[in-house]
Amino acid sequence: MFSGIVETMARVVAIEHEQDNVHFTLCCSFTAELSIDQSVAHNGVCLTVVSIKDDTYMVTAMHETLECSNLGLLKVGDEVNVERSMQMNGRLDGHIVQGHVDQTATCIAVEDQEGSHQYTFRYQSNREMVSHGYFTVDKGSVTVNGVSLTVCRPTEDTFQVCIIPYTFENTNFHNIKPGTVVNIEFDIIGKYLARMNNLLS
Repeated sequence: MFSGIVETMARVVAIEHEQDNVHFTLCCSFTAELSIDQSVAHNGVCLTVVSIKDDTYMVTAMHETLECSNLGLLKVGDEVNVERSMQMNGRLDGHIVQGHVDQTATCIAVEDQEGSHQYTFRYQSNREMVSHGYFTVDKGSVTVNGVSLTVCRPTEDTFQVCIIPYTFENTNFHNIKPGTVVNIEFDIIGKYLARMNNLLS
């Protein structure tokens, strides 16, 4: 489990394809603190550390993960938001994030708000997806590329988020522009409520 509070950015240094799997080799400031089998969220996707060598570590994404996330679009040199799993004796500064990306969204607008930035994202939506809790609500929580954020002005298939300068500088939001594909994870509480409503109706 994660909190959506990004620790730092990792840089992709190598990508290797093996059948339907893709192995990503990355480096970041806490590589020396990692251990094999540890869970790390990459752009919001929970992946397991499978090897560590010098100042780099490797994680593997399987076909299903690549299909529902933006990891398959990564290139060598790209920056990835990373967060290690949450310690249960700490404060939950973001919200409950599972690291299970639901789908991707596309940035359709970025507006400079004299210091902060407002981003608008569009995602695929239909009645069935909404029934599974894949929707956003005003002032609710959503995870974008692993960043815990508050939803503004949601519509049926879009939502906006506002990014303060610190988040802009210390996550890969500074690389997001119209057309950029991001990972989104909807609020787990909303998913449970949607499922309960389906069972009781």
